[in-house]
Amino acid sequence: MKMDSQEKEAETFGEIELMRIYAPVRPQIEARLGEFRLIWENASEEELFRELVFCLLTPQSRARTCWNAVLRLERKGLVAQGEACRVQEELAGVRFHQRKAEYICRAREMFSDASMRSTLNEFSGSFAAREWLVKNVLGLGYKEASHFLRNIGLGEDLAILDRHILKNLLALGVIDSPPASLSRSSYLEIERRMTGFSKDVGIPMGHLDLLLWYKEAGEIFK
Repeated sequence: MKMDSQEKEAETFGEIELMRIYAPVRPQIEARLGEFRLIWENASEEELFRELVFCLLTPQSRARTCWNAVLRLERKGLVAQGEACRVQEELAGVRFHQRKAEYICRAREMFSDASMRSTLNEFSGSFAAREWLVKNVLGLGYKEASHFLRNIGLGEDLAILDRHILKNLLALGVIDSPPASLSRSSYLEIERRMTGFSKDVGIPMGHLDLLLWYKEAGEIFK
């Protein structure tokens, strides 16, 4: 019983600390989420695809490095066209760059005949859209598909379970141990627990992800 009490005190302390961090950065988080929503409302097909490219690059690579690579691709006209070998040359610092260049080209082919916006509009909500993306876009897992949908203003209710988020969920007592791997079932279970925690502490899911990112990186990014 003593151990249970200590664990509860630690969780409570963690929640209090989280709320202390949240208060001053909440306006920045709300502004960033507003920017993401505007992408869905106003972005061109190429701009939507650019966000998909970013999320295809992020596994096991730094977000800033990936975004800089996307900007290089855009400057050289390689987001909308260009063979995998040319795309690969601009992915300096991105891990598995050869494979990811192929993913980008495959995704480009996929959406060359179908509007990404109209495709995503067919789904009843973000969870259904994510399932379709994971099944149909090579290189997108649940984390990357959730990240993409959030970044285009469609997935604020989804969890983006990278190692930083999982580390913080463990520290907050939301999960009991870090998963050895993230299968579909384990991803959805942790997402369910994170959603419950979000409701308990009164921090919306979209806010919570960016808050935990800020806690680790000291900035509100993508």
